[in-house]
Amino acid sequence: MIAETATYLAYAGGWRAVRMMPERSAYALFERIADQQWRSRGGSVQRLEANLSRVVGPVPVEELRQLSRAGMRSYMRYWCDAFRLPGWDGARIDTFEIVNMHRLTEQVNAGRGVVAALPHMGNWDHAGAYAARKIGHLHSVAERLEPERLFEAFLAYRQSLGMTIHGLGDPGVYERLADACRYAAVVALLADRDLSAKGIEVQFFGEATRFPAGPAALAVDTGAALHPVSLYWAGHNVAEVLPEIVPPADGVRSDRIRVATQAIATALEAGIRAHPEDWHMLQRLWLADLDPARMAARDRAEG
Repeated sequence: MIAETATYLAYAGGWRAVRMMPERSAYALFERIADQQWRSRGGSVQRLEANLSRVVGPVPVEELRQLSRAGMRSYMRYWCDAFRLPGWDGARIDTFEIVNMHRLTEQVNAGRGVVAALPHMGNWDHAGAYAARKIGHLHSVAERLEPERLFEAFLAYRQSLGMTIHGLGDPGVYERLADACRYAAVVALLADRDLSAKGIEVQFFGEATRFPAGPAALAVDTGAALHPVSLYWAGHNVAEVLPEIVPPADGVRSDRIRVATQAIATALEAGIRAHPEDWHMLQRLWLADLDPARMAARDRAEG
């Protein structure tokens, strides 16, 4: 209980302190933190480099190191944004840019829901706040954090930006997201990592991994438009809405979901290749990097 309270107070205090700092000072601080972590070459930085090597292929070690440095700076810029976003006014939120936003608005205006399939890339919180202002109410899912007070704080923060957030794994979440799709809402879901037994195996940068079934399943079950999205930094936060993925009209539901999920993986590859420094994948992703025995045991437990 004491440790959980300390964690919550640390985050809450940091949240307030970073919002109070001058903007330039805050971002400079987070960049220094990024560089310090990068120089220490801890496990997260090594994992980021291993993941990025799949994206860029064989490159000189120094080139990969500089890419991972840019990646850590991008990752920490996201966190600085996250701490400061609750204090932004509409004009500051509107510094965001959505390329091809018409691909979303045309669907919503026609009474059709949209599933936005996002990678761990760029700033999805800023994207959600902007989309909520310009398109309409947005639904998403967040992993539950410990302690519960911390999760509630993140929940309140995202809801204050105009989003409805559902707890990952909570009862009835899929049904609520499906209802949102049927009522022409935008449902934004992270789509590039689910190593559980429920994940769909895909080829991603030439190797096997698992992606979540949710984005494709919602499109198959509700008829919502399925759009992968690339997010990156171009002097300001940007999201690029990629062309619609249309799941097969016929066949077994699981096969239709699998085909559409592979199409998501292929589409996201292009965006990550174009902006690898903005892909914040600091965890193991490819099946080849996992312990086969441990993964098989977990699959059996989850199955």
